[in-house]
Amino acid sequence: MGLGFVVGIIGGFLIAHAAFSTIQYRGELKIMEEQFTGPPFNAVIELLVGLGLCLWAGLAVPTKFLSILPHSDENRVVSLPANLDFMVFNHRGKVLPSNPDLKLKI
Repeated sequence: MGLGFVVGIIGGFLIAHAAFSTIQYRGELKIMEEQFTGPPFNAVIELLVGLGLCLWAGLAVPTKFLSILPHSDENRVVSLPANLDFMVFNHRGKVLPSNPDLKLKI
């Protein structure tokens, strides 16, 4: 487990704890018969810190971005599904003007 993964787990726990403390705060307000106007300030700060940690972990956990090779068979822009029964050609797009000079570059 790397540092990014641990930071993501801590961020998730902070978000869960902020939700739990807000629910607990609402329960206390119901007992005291007061109106709920919003979560407490410390829960909001905890939520923002947890969100920041989760965002940082989401960017740090993936190891390395790999380039997409344009000539690979797996990365084709146009790939037809194996089952052609679900392809619909009678739709609202037929009323749009079509330009027959446009070609798909493969």
